[in-house]
Amino acid sequence: MLRLLEKSWFQYLTLLAVLVGLVYYFGWIFDFGYDFDWSVLYTVNQTYGENFGFKLLDGLALTLQITLFSSAAALLLGTFFGLGRLSHFKPLYWASTAFVEFFRNTPLLIQLFFWYFAFPMLLPETLREWAFANNFELISATFGLSVYTGAFMAEVIRAGLQSIPKGLLEAAYSSGLSYFQALRTIILPLAFRAIIPPLGSEFLNNMKNSSLAMVVGVAELCWQSQQIESLTFKGFEATTAATVIYLGLSLSISAFLNMVNLRLQVAPRDRRSLGYRIADVFFWPFEMGWSLLATPVTWALARRSDSLQYSPLRVLVRKVRRLLELVLGALWKIAFLGGLLLLLFKAGQGLFALNWEIIRGNFFTLLIWRFPAGEGSELFMGLGGLSFSLLMALIAITVSFGIGLVVGLGRMSKNRLLNVPCTLYIELVRGTPLIMVIFWVYFFLPIFTKSYLNVFWSATIALTLFTGAYLAEIVRGGIQNIPAGQFEAAMSTGLNYFQAMRRVILPQALKQMIPAIVGQFIAIFKDTSLAYVIGVLELTFVAQGLNNRLMVYPFEIYATVAFLYFVCCYAMSLYAGRLERKLSPERLRLQM
Repeated sequence: MLRLLEKSWFQYLTLLAVLVGLVYYFGWIFDFGYDFDWSVLYTVNQTYGENFGFKLLDGLALTLQITLFSSAAALLLGTFFGLGRLSHFKPLYWASTAFVEFFRNTPLLIQLFFWYFAFPMLLPETLREWAFANNFELISATFGLSVYTGAFMAEVIRAGLQSIPKGLLEAAYSSGLSYFQALRTIILPLAFRAIIPPLGSEFLNNMKNSSLAMVVGVAELCWQSQQIESLTFKGFEATTAATVIYLGLSLSISAFLNMVNLRLQVAPRDRRSLGYRIADVFFWPFEMGWSLLATPVTWALARRSDSLQYSPLRVLVRKVRRLLELVLGALWKIAFLGGLLLLLFKAGQGLFALNWEIIRGNFFTLLIWRFPAGEGSELFMGLGGLSFSLLMALIAITVSFGIGLVVGLGRMSKNRLLNVPCTLYIELVRGTPLIMVIFWVYFFLPIFTKSYLNVFWSATIALTLFTGAYLAEIVRGGIQNIPAGQFEAAMSTGLNYFQAMRRVILPQALKQMIPAIVGQFIAIFKDTSLAYVIGVLELTFVAQGLNNRLMVYPFEIYATVAFLYFVCCYAMSLYAGRLERKLSPERLRLQM
Protein backbone atom coordinates (compact mmCIF):
# COMPACT_ATOMS: atom_id res chain seq x y z
CA MET A 1 0.00 0.00 0.00
CA LEU A 2 2.85 2.40 0.83
CA ARG A 3 4.39 1.73 -2.57
CA LEU A 4 1.08 2.49 -4.25
CA LEU A 5 0.90 5.84 -2.46
CA GLU A 6 4.16 6.80 -4.17
CA LYS A 7 2.70 6.21 -7.63
CA SER A 8 1.37 9.34 -9.39
CA TRP A 9 -1.50 7.48 -11.06
CA PHE A 10 -2.70 6.15 -7.70
CA GLN A 11 -2.51 9.61 -6.14
CA TYR A 12 -4.62 11.13 -8.92
CA LEU A 13 -7.08 8.23 -8.76
CA THR A 14 -7.45 8.71 -5.00
CA LEU A 15 -8.06 12.45 -5.42
CA LEU A 16 -10.69 11.73 -8.08
CA ALA A 17 -12.41 9.23 -5.78
CA VAL A 18 -12.44 11.77 -2.94
CA LEU A 19 -13.89 14.42 -5.27
CA VAL A 20 -16.63 12.08 -6.49
CA GLY A 21 -17.42 11.15 -2.88
CA LEU A 22 -17.73 14.78 -1.83
CA VAL A 23 -19.95 15.61 -4.81
CA TYR A 24 -22.18 12.62 -4.07
CA TYR A 25 -22.42 13.40 -0.35
CA PHE A 26 -23.19 17.10 -0.66
CA GLY A 27 -25.27 16.63 -3.81
CA TRP A 28 -27.57 13.81 -2.72
CA ILE A 29 -27.13 12.99 0.98
CA PHE A 30 -26.40 16.18 2.92
CA ASP A 31 -29.51 18.26 3.73
CA PHE A 32 -28.74 21.93 3.19
CA GLY A 33 -32.25 23.01 4.08
CA TYR A 34 -32.05 25.22 1.00
CA ASP A 35 -33.58 25.00 -2.49
CA PHE A 36 -30.96 25.69 -5.13
CA ASP A 37 -32.14 27.62 -8.17
CA TRP A 38 -29.31 28.44 -10.56
CA SER A 39 -31.77 29.75 -13.13
CA VAL A 40 -31.86 33.00 -11.17
CA LEU A 41 -28.56 33.84 -12.89
CA TYR A 42 -29.71 33.39 -16.50
CA THR A 43 -33.48 33.83 -16.67
CA VAL A 44 -35.71 36.90 -16.40
CA ASN A 45 -37.08 37.25 -12.87
CA GLN A 46 -40.87 37.41 -13.02
CA THR A 47 -41.16 39.70 -9.98
CA TYR A 48 -38.68 42.37 -11.05
CA GLY A 49 -38.65 41.79 -14.82
CA GLU A 50 -34.84 41.69 -14.92
CA ASN A 51 -32.16 39.17 -15.79
CA PHE A 52 -29.84 39.27 -12.80
CA GLY A 53 -27.04 37.63 -14.76
CA PHE A 54 -26.78 40.84 -16.77
CA LYS A 55 -26.60 42.75 -13.48
CA LEU A 56 -23.52 40.75 -12.56
CA LEU A 57 -22.01 41.59 -15.94
CA ASP A 58 -22.76 45.28 -15.32
CA GLY A 59 -20.98 44.95 -11.98
CA LEU A 60 -18.05 43.25 -13.68
CA ALA A 61 -17.77 46.10 -16.19
CA LEU A 62 -17.75 48.66 -13.37
CA THR A 63 -15.16 46.61 -11.46
CA LEU A 64 -12.89 46.60 -14.50
CA GLN A 65 -13.41 50.34 -14.98
CA ILE A 66 -12.50 51.12 -11.37
CA THR A 67 -9.51 48.76 -11.53
CA LEU A 68 -8.07 50.23 -14.74
CA PHE A 69 -8.47 53.89 -13.79
CA SER A 70 -7.25 53.44 -10.22
CA SER A 71 -4.29 51.28 -11.34
CA ALA A 72 -3.16 53.88 -13.87
CA ALA A 73 -3.46 56.70 -11.34
CA ALA A 74 -1.75 54.58 -8.65
CA LEU A 75 1.17 53.91 -11.00
CA LEU A 76 1.65 57.64 -11.55
CA LEU A 77 1.46 58.37 -7.83
CA GLY A 78 3.72 55.44 -7.01
CA THR A 79 6.34 56.55 -9.51
CA PHE A 80 6.35 60.12 -8.23
CA PHE A 81 6.51 59.28 -4.53
CA GLY A 82 8.80 56.30 -5.08
CA LEU A 83 11.33 58.59 -6.77
CA GLY A 84 10.64 61.16 -4.07
CA ARG A 85 11.78 58.72 -1.40
CA LEU A 86 15.16 58.53 -3.16
CA SER A 87 15.54 62.27 -3.62
CA HIS A 88 18.26 64.48 -2.12
CA PHE A 89 15.66 67.26 -1.89
CA LYS A 90 14.59 66.77 1.73
CA PRO A 91 11.11 68.37 1.58
CA LEU A 92 10.21 65.99 -1.27
CA TYR A 93 11.71 63.05 0.61
CA TRP A 94 9.82 63.87 3.82
CA ALA A 95 6.53 64.48 1.99
CA SER A 96 6.88 61.22 0.05
CA THR A 97 7.71 59.27 3.20
CA ALA A 98 4.74 60.77 5.04
CA PHE A 99 2.42 59.92 2.12
CA VAL A 100 3.63 56.33 1.86
CA GLU A 101 3.67 55.58 5.59
CA PHE A 102 0.30 57.12 6.34
CA PHE A 103 -1.70 55.57 3.51
CA ARG A 104 0.00 52.17 3.77
CA ASN A 105 -0.73 51.98 7.51
CA THR A 106 -4.39 52.97 7.37
CA PRO A 107 -7.15 50.55 6.27
CA LEU A 108 -8.60 51.14 2.82
CA LEU A 109 -12.12 50.98 4.22
CA ILE A 110 -11.44 53.93 6.54
CA GLN A 111 -9.92 55.88 3.66
CA LEU A 112 -12.99 55.24 1.49
CA PHE A 113 -15.26 56.40 4.29
CA PHE A 114 -13.15 59.53 4.74
CA TRP A 115 -13.18 60.46 1.04
CA TYR A 116 -16.92 59.84 0.77
CA PHE A 117 -18.27 61.18 4.09
CA ALA A 118 -15.69 63.64 5.43
CA PHE A 119 -13.89 65.13 2.42
CA PRO A 120 -17.04 66.68 0.85
CA MET A 121 -17.39 68.79 4.01
CA LEU A 122 -14.33 70.74 2.83
CA LEU A 123 -15.91 71.63 -0.51
CA PRO A 124 -18.10 74.66 -1.19
CA GLU A 125 -21.77 73.81 -1.09
CA THR A 126 -22.33 74.25 -4.84
CA LEU A 127 -19.36 72.02 -5.68
CA ARG A 128 -20.49 69.45 -3.12
CA GLU A 129 -23.97 69.31 -4.65
CA TRP A 130 -22.48 68.97 -8.13
CA ALA A 131 -20.22 66.13 -6.98
CA PHE A 132 -23.06 64.11 -5.43
CA ALA A 133 -25.18 64.73 -8.50
CA ASN A 134 -22.41 63.34 -10.75
CA ASN A 135 -21.69 59.91 -9.28
CA PHE A 136 -19.40 61.02 -6.46
CA GLU A 137 -19.53 57.45 -5.11
CA LEU A 138 -17.56 56.17 -8.09
CA ILE A 139 -15.18 59.15 -8.05
CA SER A 140 -14.39 58.82 -4.33
CA ALA A 141 -13.93 55.04 -4.55
CA THR A 142 -11.60 55.30 -7.56
CA PHE A 143 -9.60 58.10 -5.95
CA GLY A 144 -9.35 56.25 -2.64
CA LEU A 145 -8.13 53.09 -4.36
CA SER A 146 -5.61 55.11 -6.37
CA VAL A 147 -4.09 56.75 -3.30
CA TYR A 148 -4.03 53.52 -1.28
CA THR A 149 -2.48 51.40 -4.05
CA GLY A 150 -0.13 54.24 -5.04
CA ALA A 151 1.45 54.14 -1.57
CA PHE A 152 2.27 50.45 -1.99
CA MET A 153 3.51 50.93 -5.55
CA ALA A 154 5.83 53.70 -4.35
CA GLU A 155 7.57 51.21 -2.07
CA VAL A 156 7.81 48.65 -4.88
CA ILE A 157 9.37 51.20 -7.23
CA ARG A 158 11.74 52.47 -4.54
CA ALA A 159 12.88 48.93 -3.74
CA GLY A 160 13.35 48.18 -7.44
CA LEU A 161 15.49 51.27 -7.94
CA GLN A 162 17.53 50.52 -4.84
CA SER A 163 18.29 47.06 -6.21
CA ILE A 164 20.38 48.76 -8.90
CA PRO A 165 24.08 49.00 -7.87
CA LYS A 166 25.04 52.54 -6.91
CA GLY A 167 28.07 52.36 -9.20
CA LEU A 168 25.81 52.38 -12.27
CA LEU A 169 24.29 55.70 -11.25
CA GLU A 170 27.72 57.19 -10.54
CA ALA A 171 28.98 55.94 -13.91
CA ALA A 172 25.97 57.52 -15.63
CA TYR A 173 26.63 60.88 -13.95
CA SER A 174 30.36 60.69 -14.74
CA SER A 175 29.57 60.18 -18.43
CA GLY A 176 27.75 63.51 -18.50
CA LEU A 177 24.16 62.28 -18.30
CA SER A 178 21.68 64.41 -16.41
CA TYR A 179 19.36 63.07 -13.71
CA PHE A 180 16.48 62.40 -16.12
CA GLN A 181 18.75 60.96 -18.80
CA ALA A 182 20.33 58.53 -16.32
CA LEU A 183 16.89 57.61 -15.02
CA ARG A 184 15.40 57.04 -18.50
CA THR A 185 18.27 55.30 -20.26
CA ILE A 186 19.96 53.27 -17.50
CA ILE A 187 18.21 53.03 -14.13
CA LEU A 188 14.54 52.46 -15.06
CA PRO A 189 15.17 49.88 -17.83
CA LEU A 190 17.25 47.79 -15.43
CA ALA A 191 14.91 48.28 -12.47
CA PHE A 192 11.89 47.42 -14.62
CA ARG A 193 12.67 43.70 -14.53
CA ALA A 194 12.87 43.72 -10.73
CA ILE A 195 9.77 45.91 -10.36
CA ILE A 196 7.35 44.04 -12.64
CA PRO A 197 6.56 40.95 -10.45
CA PRO A 198 5.74 42.83 -7.20
CA LEU A 199 4.07 45.61 -9.19
CA GLY A 200 1.88 43.00 -10.83
CA SER A 201 0.88 41.74 -7.39
CA GLU A 202 -0.22 45.27 -6.49
CA PHE A 203 -2.35 45.45 -9.67
CA LEU A 204 -3.97 42.16 -8.66
CA ASN A 205 -4.56 43.37 -5.10
CA ASN A 206 -6.06 46.56 -6.47
CA MET A 207 -8.57 44.56 -8.49
CA LYS A 208 -9.61 42.58 -5.42
CA ASN A 209 -9.72 45.74 -3.28
CA SER A 210 -12.19 47.28 -5.74
CA SER A 211 -14.80 45.05 -4.06
CA LEU A 212 -14.75 47.49 -1.12
CA ALA A 213 -16.29 50.19 -3.32
CA MET A 214 -19.62 48.60 -2.40
CA VAL A 215 -19.46 50.21 1.07
CA VAL A 216 -19.91 53.69 -0.47
CA GLY A 217 -22.70 52.55 -2.81
CA VAL A 218 -20.82 51.74 -6.02
CA ALA A 219 -22.70 49.05 -7.93
CA GLU A 220 -19.66 46.93 -8.77
CA LEU A 221 -19.55 43.12 -8.85
CA CYS A 222 -19.63 42.49 -5.08
CA TRP A 223 -22.45 45.01 -4.59
CA GLN A 224 -24.49 43.41 -7.38
CA SER A 225 -24.13 39.93 -5.88
CA GLN A 226 -25.41 41.17 -2.52
CA GLN A 227 -28.22 43.04 -4.26
CA ILE A 228 -29.31 39.84 -6.01
CA GLU A 229 -29.25 38.04 -2.65
CA SER A 230 -31.43 40.68 -1.01
CA LEU A 231 -33.99 40.63 -3.86
CA THR A 232 -34.23 36.90 -4.51
CA PHE A 233 -32.91 35.30 -1.29
CA LYS A 234 -30.60 33.22 -3.50
CA GLY A 235 -27.38 34.22 -1.82
CA PHE A 236 -25.54 30.96 -2.50
CA GLU A 237 -26.02 31.24 -6.26
CA ALA A 238 -25.21 34.96 -6.42
CA THR A 239 -22.13 34.69 -4.19
CA THR A 240 -20.87 31.65 -6.09
CA ALA A 241 -21.21 33.45 -9.42
CA ALA A 242 -19.39 36.54 -8.12
CA THR A 243 -16.63 34.39 -6.60
CA VAL A 244 -16.11 32.51 -9.88
CA ILE A 245 -15.86 35.82 -11.76
CA TYR A 246 -13.33 37.19 -9.27
CA LEU A 247 -11.29 33.98 -9.55
CA GLY A 248 -11.40 34.22 -13.33
CA LEU A 249 -10.17 37.81 -13.19
CA SER A 250 -7.41 36.92 -10.74
CA LEU A 251 -6.21 33.98 -12.82
CA SER A 252 -6.33 36.04 -16.03
CA ILE A 253 -4.33 38.88 -14.50
CA SER A 254 -1.85 36.41 -13.01
CA ALA A 255 -1.40 34.67 -16.37
CA PHE A 256 -0.84 37.99 -18.14
CA LEU A 257 1.68 39.13 -15.53
CA ASN A 258 3.51 35.80 -15.77
CA MET A 259 3.82 36.30 -19.53
CA VAL A 260 5.16 39.81 -18.98
CA ASN A 261 7.67 38.44 -16.51
CA LEU A 262 8.78 35.71 -18.93
CA ARG A 263 9.10 38.22 -21.76
CA LEU A 264 11.38 40.41 -19.65
CA GLN A 265 13.61 37.57 -18.52
CA VAL A 266 16.85 36.95 -20.37
CA ALA A 267 17.31 33.20 -20.86
CA PRO A 268 19.49 31.14 -23.23
CA ARG A 269 17.70 29.65 -26.22
CA ASP A 270 18.23 26.09 -25.03
CA ARG A 271 16.47 26.92 -21.73
CA ARG A 272 13.48 28.75 -23.18
CA SER A 273 10.41 26.68 -22.34
CA LEU A 274 7.00 26.76 -24.00
CA GLY A 275 5.95 29.65 -21.73
CA TYR A 276 8.69 31.86 -23.18
CA ARG A 277 7.55 31.11 -26.73
CA ILE A 278 3.90 31.86 -25.89
CA ALA A 279 4.95 35.18 -24.33
CA ASP A 280 7.02 36.04 -27.44
CA VAL A 281 4.06 35.36 -29.74
CA PHE A 282 1.59 37.23 -27.49
CA PHE A 283 3.68 40.42 -27.25
CA TRP A 284 4.98 40.39 -30.85
CA PRO A 285 2.13 42.60 -32.26
CA PHE A 286 2.56 45.16 -29.47
CA GLU A 287 6.34 45.30 -29.93
CA MET A 288 6.01 45.67 -33.71
CA GLY A 289 3.46 48.45 -33.29
CA TRP A 290 5.71 50.24 -30.80
CA SER A 291 8.70 49.91 -33.15
CA LEU A 292 6.75 51.32 -36.10
CA LEU A 293 5.59 54.23 -33.97
CA ALA A 294 8.93 54.90 -32.29
CA THR A 295 11.19 54.72 -35.38
CA PRO A 296 10.01 57.92 -37.14
CA VAL A 297 9.85 59.81 -33.84
CA THR A 298 13.40 58.76 -32.96
CA TRP A 299 14.61 59.68 -36.46
CA ALA A 300 12.97 63.11 -36.28
CA LEU A 301 14.38 63.89 -32.83
CA ALA A 302 17.85 62.48 -33.47
CA ARG A 303 20.70 64.95 -33.34
CA ARG A 304 22.66 65.33 -36.56
CA SER A 305 26.16 66.61 -36.59
CA ASP A 306 28.60 66.85 -39.49
CA SER A 307 31.47 67.65 -37.14
CA LEU A 308 32.73 66.35 -33.83
CA GLN A 309 33.56 69.91 -32.73
CA TYR A 310 31.15 72.37 -31.15
CA SER A 311 30.56 75.66 -32.90
CA PRO A 312 30.26 78.84 -30.80
CA LEU A 313 26.51 78.78 -31.40
CA ARG A 314 26.22 75.22 -30.13
CA VAL A 315 28.24 76.09 -27.07
CA LEU A 316 25.92 79.02 -26.39
CA VAL A 317 22.80 76.86 -26.88
CA ARG A 318 24.21 74.26 -24.51
CA LYS A 319 24.92 76.89 -21.86
CA VAL A 320 21.46 78.41 -22.24
CA ARG A 321 19.86 74.97 -21.94
CA ARG A 322 21.84 74.18 -18.80
CA LEU A 323 20.85 77.53 -17.33
CA LEU A 324 17.19 76.87 -18.11
CA GLU A 325 17.42 73.47 -16.47
CA LEU A 326 18.87 75.04 -13.32
CA VAL A 327 16.26 77.81 -13.27
CA LEU A 328 13.33 75.47 -13.90
CA GLY A 329 14.68 73.05 -11.28
CA ALA A 330 14.93 75.86 -8.73
CA LEU A 331 11.42 77.12 -9.60
CA TRP A 332 10.01 73.59 -9.25
CA LYS A 333 11.59 73.20 -5.82
CA ILE A 334 10.28 76.59 -4.68
CA ALA A 335 6.80 75.79 -5.99
CA PHE A 336 6.81 72.36 -4.32
CA LEU A 337 8.03 73.81 -1.01
CA GLY A 338 5.40 76.55 -1.16
CA GLY A 339 2.63 74.04 -1.89
CA LEU A 340 3.85 71.78 0.91
CA LEU A 341 3.89 74.66 3.42
CA LEU A 342 0.41 75.70 2.33
CA LEU A 343 -0.83 72.12 2.77
CA LEU A 344 0.71 71.93 6.25
CA PHE A 345 -0.82 75.28 7.15
CA LYS A 346 -4.28 74.14 6.03
CA ALA A 347 -3.84 70.85 7.88
CA GLY A 348 -2.90 72.76 11.03
CA GLN A 349 -5.96 74.97 10.62
CA GLY A 350 -8.12 71.89 10.20
CA LEU A 351 -6.73 70.25 13.33
CA PHE A 352 -7.22 73.44 15.31
CA ALA A 353 -10.82 73.70 14.10
CA LEU A 354 -11.73 70.14 15.13
CA ASN A 355 -14.24 69.70 17.92
CA TRP A 356 -11.87 68.10 20.41
CA GLU A 357 -14.66 67.68 22.94
CA ILE A 358 -16.34 65.19 20.57
CA ILE A 359 -13.06 63.28 20.24
CA ARG A 360 -12.45 63.28 23.99
CA GLY A 361 -16.00 62.20 24.79
CA ASN A 362 -15.92 59.22 22.39
CA PHE A 363 -12.27 58.19 22.58
CA PHE A 364 -12.68 55.36 25.09
CA THR A 365 -15.77 54.15 23.23
CA LEU A 366 -13.57 53.74 20.16
CA LEU A 367 -10.99 51.91 22.24
CA ILE A 368 -13.06 49.43 24.28
CA TRP A 369 -16.75 50.08 23.42
CA ARG A 370 -18.67 49.29 26.67
CA PHE A 371 -16.19 46.98 28.39
CA PRO A 372 -16.56 45.88 31.18
CA ALA A 373 -20.14 47.15 31.57
CA GLY A 374 -21.60 45.15 28.68
CA GLU A 375 -24.83 43.22 28.87
CA GLY A 376 -24.86 39.48 29.44
CA SER A 377 -25.70 38.81 25.79
CA GLU A 378 -22.64 40.72 24.58
CA LEU A 379 -19.41 38.92 23.78
CA PHE A 380 -16.40 39.44 26.09
CA MET A 381 -18.30 41.70 28.55
CA GLY A 382 -19.09 44.33 25.94
CA LEU A 383 -15.59 44.56 24.47
CA GLY A 384 -15.38 46.32 21.12
CA GLY A 385 -13.62 49.00 19.13
CA LEU A 386 -9.85 48.92 18.74
CA SER A 387 -9.48 46.17 21.36
CA PHE A 388 -11.81 43.93 19.35
CA SER A 389 -9.78 44.55 16.19
CA LEU A 390 -6.53 43.65 17.95
CA LEU A 391 -8.10 40.53 19.47
CA MET A 392 -9.41 39.36 16.08
CA ALA A 393 -6.02 39.94 14.45
CA LEU A 394 -4.17 38.16 17.26
CA ILE A 395 -6.41 35.07 17.06
CA ALA A 396 -6.26 35.02 13.25
CA ILE A 397 -2.48 35.31 13.01
CA THR A 398 -1.89 32.74 15.79
CA VAL A 399 -4.17 30.03 14.39
CA SER A 400 -3.33 30.78 10.74
CA PHE A 401 0.38 30.27 11.38
CA GLY A 402 -0.28 26.60 12.06
CA ILE A 403 -2.47 26.41 8.95
CA GLY A 404 0.15 28.19 6.85
CA LEU A 405 2.93 25.92 8.10
CA VAL A 406 1.03 22.71 7.28
CA VAL A 407 -0.33 23.95 3.95
CA GLY A 408 2.99 25.48 2.90
CA LEU A 409 4.81 22.19 3.53
CA GLY A 410 1.97 20.36 1.78
CA ARG A 411 2.30 22.51 -1.32
CA MET A 412 6.01 21.72 -1.50
CA SER A 413 5.36 17.99 -1.26
CA LYS A 414 5.83 15.84 -4.37
CA ASN A 415 2.89 13.69 -3.28
CA ARG A 416 -0.20 14.83 -5.21
CA LEU A 417 -2.46 13.82 -2.31
CA LEU A 418 -0.93 16.70 -0.34
CA ASN A 419 0.18 19.05 -3.10
CA VAL A 420 -3.08 19.38 -5.05
CA PRO A 421 -5.47 20.16 -2.14
CA CYS A 422 -2.98 22.60 -0.59
CA THR A 423 -2.43 24.37 -3.93
CA LEU A 424 -6.19 24.60 -4.54
CA TYR A 425 -6.75 26.08 -1.07
CA ILE A 426 -4.02 28.69 -1.55
CA GLU A 427 -5.05 29.73 -5.05
CA LEU A 428 -8.80 29.79 -4.37
CA VAL A 429 -8.50 31.86 -1.21
CA ARG A 430 -5.81 34.24 -2.50
CA GLY A 431 -7.73 34.77 -5.74
CA THR A 432 -10.90 35.86 -3.91
CA PRO A 433 -11.40 39.24 -2.19
CA LEU A 434 -11.46 38.99 1.60
CA ILE A 435 -14.91 40.53 1.74
CA MET A 436 -16.24 37.58 -0.33
CA VAL A 437 -14.53 35.11 2.03
CA ILE A 438 -16.25 36.85 4.97
CA PHE A 439 -19.62 36.54 3.22
CA TRP A 440 -19.00 32.85 2.53
CA VAL A 441 -18.19 32.06 6.15
CA TYR A 442 -20.93 34.25 7.62
CA PHE A 443 -23.79 33.14 5.37
CA PHE A 444 -22.93 29.55 4.51
CA LEU A 445 -20.79 28.01 7.27
CA PRO A 446 -23.84 27.80 9.61
CA ILE A 447 -25.58 25.76 6.88
CA PHE A 448 -22.84 23.13 7.07
CA THR A 449 -22.46 23.20 10.86
CA LYS A 450 -26.23 23.43 11.55
CA SER A 451 -25.57 25.96 14.32
CA TYR A 452 -25.61 29.70 14.88
CA LEU A 453 -22.23 31.42 14.67
CA ASN A 454 -21.58 34.80 16.31
CA VAL A 455 -20.47 37.47 13.85
CA PHE A 456 -17.20 37.89 15.73
CA TRP A 457 -16.29 34.25 15.21
CA SER A 458 -17.51 34.32 11.60
CA ALA A 459 -15.19 37.21 10.80
CA THR A 460 -12.31 35.69 12.78
CA ILE A 461 -12.63 32.35 10.97
CA ALA A 462 -12.68 34.14 7.61
CA LEU A 463 -9.61 36.18 8.53
CA THR A 464 -7.86 33.03 9.74
CA LEU A 465 -8.56 31.10 6.54
CA PHE A 466 -7.54 34.07 4.41
CA THR A 467 -4.33 34.70 6.34
CA GLY A 468 -3.45 31.00 6.34
CA ALA A 469 -3.27 31.00 2.54
CA TYR A 470 -0.85 33.95 2.52
CA LEU A 471 1.25 32.54 5.35
CA ALA A 472 1.51 29.25 3.44
CA GLU A 473 3.22 31.13 0.60
CA ILE A 474 5.50 32.89 3.10
CA VAL A 475 6.45 29.51 4.59
CA ARG A 476 7.07 28.04 1.14
CA GLY A 477 9.22 31.00 0.12
CA GLY A 478 11.20 30.88 3.36
CA ILE A 479 11.94 27.15 3.01
CA GLN A 480 12.85 27.45 -0.67
CA ASN A 481 15.40 30.14 0.22
CA ILE A 482 17.35 27.57 2.24
CA PRO A 483 20.02 25.90 0.05
CA ALA A 484 19.06 22.38 -1.03
CA GLY A 485 22.36 21.10 0.38
CA GLN A 486 21.13 21.80 3.91
CA PHE A 487 18.28 19.32 3.53
CA GLU A 488 20.49 16.74 1.82
CA ALA A 489 23.10 17.03 4.58
CA ALA A 490 20.41 16.59 7.25
CA MET A 491 19.03 13.49 5.53
CA SER A 492 22.54 12.05 5.16
CA THR A 493 22.99 12.13 8.96
CA GLY A 494 20.07 9.75 9.40
CA LEU A 495 17.28 12.25 10.08
CA ASN A 496 13.94 11.56 8.44
CA TYR A 497 11.95 14.21 6.53
CA PHE A 498 10.08 15.60 9.54
CA GLN A 499 13.16 15.62 11.79
CA ALA A 500 15.18 17.44 9.12
CA MET A 501 12.42 20.02 8.72
CA ARG A 502 11.97 20.56 12.47
CA ARG A 503 15.63 20.65 13.50
CA VAL A 504 17.46 22.03 10.48
CA ILE A 505 15.32 23.69 7.80
CA LEU A 506 12.49 25.44 9.70
CA PRO A 507 14.72 27.12 12.35
CA GLN A 508 16.73 28.74 9.54
CA ALA A 509 13.70 29.53 7.38
CA LEU A 510 11.82 31.07 10.32
CA LYS A 511 14.54 33.69 10.63
CA GLN A 512 13.79 34.82 7.08
CA MET A 513 10.03 34.52 7.52
CA ILE A 514 9.65 36.68 10.64
CA PRO A 515 9.63 40.10 8.88
CA ALA A 516 7.09 38.85 6.32
CA ILE A 517 4.94 37.35 9.08
CA VAL A 518 4.95 40.66 10.97
CA GLY A 519 4.00 42.38 7.72
CA GLN A 520 1.12 39.94 7.28
CA PHE A 521 -0.01 40.64 10.84
CA ILE A 522 -0.16 44.35 9.97
CA ALA A 523 -2.20 43.54 6.86
CA ILE A 524 -4.64 41.34 8.75
CA PHE A 525 -5.03 43.95 11.50
CA LYS A 526 -6.04 46.49 8.86
CA ASP A 527 -8.34 43.90 7.26
CA THR A 528 -10.26 43.49 10.52
CA SER A 529 -12.03 46.66 9.41
CA LEU A 530 -13.86 44.55 6.79
CA ALA A 531 -15.71 42.76 9.61
CA TYR A 532 -17.79 45.95 9.57
CA VAL A 533 -19.85 44.53 6.68
CA ILE A 534 -21.38 41.81 8.89
CA GLY A 535 -21.81 43.96 12.01
CA VAL A 536 -18.82 43.04 14.18
CA LEU A 537 -18.26 45.70 16.86
CA GLU A 538 -14.66 46.40 15.81
CA LEU A 539 -13.19 49.88 15.44
CA THR A 540 -14.65 50.74 12.01
CA PHE A 541 -18.17 49.61 12.92
CA VAL A 542 -18.10 51.57 16.18
CA ALA A 543 -16.81 54.64 14.32
CA GLN A 544 -19.54 54.37 11.68
CA GLY A 545 -22.16 54.03 14.40
CA LEU A 546 -20.86 57.16 16.14
CA ASN A 547 -20.80 59.04 12.85
CA ASN A 548 -24.41 58.07 12.10
CA ARG A 549 -25.44 59.21 15.59
CA LEU A 550 -23.52 62.50 15.65
CA MET A 551 -24.13 63.22 11.93
CA VAL A 552 -22.12 66.47 11.64
CA TYR A 553 -18.70 65.38 12.92
CA PRO A 554 -17.29 62.94 10.32
CA PHE A 555 -13.90 64.68 10.35
CA GLU A 556 -13.46 64.22 14.07
CA ILE A 557 -14.54 60.56 14.03
CA TYR A 558 -12.61 59.38 10.97
CA ALA A 559 -9.49 61.40 11.81
CA THR A 560 -9.39 59.74 15.24
CA VAL A 561 -9.95 56.28 13.79
CA ALA A 562 -7.27 56.82 11.14
CA PHE A 563 -4.88 57.99 13.86
CA LEU A 564 -5.53 54.90 16.00
CA TYR A 565 -5.01 52.53 13.07
CA PHE A 566 -1.91 54.43 11.96
CA VAL A 567 -0.27 54.36 15.40
CA CYS A 568 -0.78 50.59 15.74
CA CYS A 569 0.26 49.74 12.18
CA TYR A 570 3.23 52.12 12.06
CA ALA A 571 4.57 50.77 15.36
CA MET A 572 4.38 47.26 13.93
CA SER A 573 5.97 48.48 10.67
CA LEU A 574 8.91 49.92 12.60
CA TYR A 575 9.28 46.62 14.41
CA ALA A 576 9.17 44.71 11.12
CA GLY A 577 11.77 47.04 9.62
CA ARG A 578 13.99 46.59 12.64
CA LEU A 579 13.71 42.81 12.32
CA GLU A 580 14.49 42.98 8.61
CA ARG A 581 17.61 45.06 9.21
CA LYS A 582 18.68 42.72 11.97
CA LEU A 583 18.12 39.55 9.98
CA SER A 584 19.22 40.79 6.55
CA PRO A 585 22.60 42.03 5.28
CA GLU A 586 23.10 45.78 5.20
CA ARG A 587 22.34 47.54 1.95
CA LEU A 588 23.57 50.89 0.73
CA ARG A 589 20.76 53.36 0.11
CA LEU A 590 20.65 54.71 -3.44
CA GLN A 591 19.96 58.43 -3.66
CA MET A 592 19.11 60.17 -6.89
